[in-house]
Amino acid sequence: MTSMLKDLSDAGVSVWLDTLSRGRIKSGSLSELIRSRRVVGVTTNPTIFRDAISHGMEYEVQMSELAVRGVSAEEAVRTVTATDVRDAADLLRPAFLVSPAGQDGRVSIEVDPHMAHDTTATIAEARHLTWLVDRPNTYIKIPATEAGLPAITETIAQGISVNVTLIFSLARYRQVAEAYVAGLEKARAGGLDLSQISSVASFFVSRMDTEVDRRLDVLGTSEAGALRGRAAVANARLAYEAFEEAFSGERWNRLHRAGANKQRPLWASTGVKDKAYAATKYVSGLIAPDTVNTMPEATLLAVEAQEHAAGRDLRSTYDEARADIEAIERLGISYAEVVRQLEDEGVAKFQESWDSLLTATESRLEACTRRLHTWP
Repeated sequence: MTSMLKDLSDAGVSVWLDTLSRGRIKSGSLSELIRSRRVVGVTTNPTIFRDAISHGMEYEVQMSELAVRGVSAEEAVRTVTATDVRDAADLLRPAFLVSPAGQDGRVSIEVDPHMAHDTTATIAEARHLTWLVDRPNTYIKIPATEAGLPAITETIAQGISVNVTLIFSLARYRQVAEAYVAGLEKARAGGLDLSQISSVASFFVSRMDTEVDRRLDVLGTSEAGALRGRAAVANARLAYEAFEEAFSGERWNRLHRAGANKQRPLWASTGVKDKAYAATKYVSGLIAPDTVNTMPEATLLAVEAQEHAAGRDLRSTYDEARADIEAIERLGISYAEVVRQLEDEGVAKFQESWDSLLTATESRLEACTRRLHTWP
């Protein structure tokens, strides 16, 4: 085991993999990452599944069976993705069983992002996906939109564990934490066992630098250049400060005494977009207990290749993080405008990826149907 991966685990950072495919499951690749690289969770999104279904021959038999039944592309997507998530959850079940309160060993599956602005549909989809996957170590991914917030509360109240995704702003993060706590209070009032309910809040990291750096480059000053690559880590560090505030005090302590689990921050989008930055930038800069870092495989391998974790515990960096955000705003770059843009773009990108996933699935179904019709 390499030192940096061990350093992360020792610091209370759970290492998750931000990709999934049937080929990875069948080949033993996922099992190997679990065994040798401390991977204790998996996240997915429509783009990941689109790429897997488009190119993976491992889906051929199931696609042929779905084609024979004449199912829609939407039903096929739910069936195929639920199968992969279920199989990955089974591989991660040992990690789930030994994790405190079963917070690791989890696999996430996303509601249709076209429901991002429909509270009722999101709740119904979360219930359906929970039934379809039928594994206790599953997270249902719900986007942190305004309509998503009450859906998070109600889904948690029904005892369904949730991965809240597409969080960019500190204000939205605080609303997400509130939605989770409110859901736990409703669950407790309904007589549910709070220890069986879990959640993570996926705070997106690298996209913040991408947008802020673009605006800094437009300014083109030396002062602007000195702030490149500082916004994303600063934003995430301040989110952790908000996490500490949200999960303390008497209101939280009452729930904790009843068995409730903290909603851990999950650092998402941790692959660097700018090659000028170290491949481990969004890992080594965000080390703190009770966090998850979900990494693309390339980032995981870069972490593995590094001898020790270069960063310090982020709890000592709050003042520095605030100073970075304030310096960026003094240059005329509005934090509120950036995070609002990133949320809107994030939902739109996931919707586009979902549509692309449906198109890829439809193509596979049509190809299977044509082959079936040409059989002697």
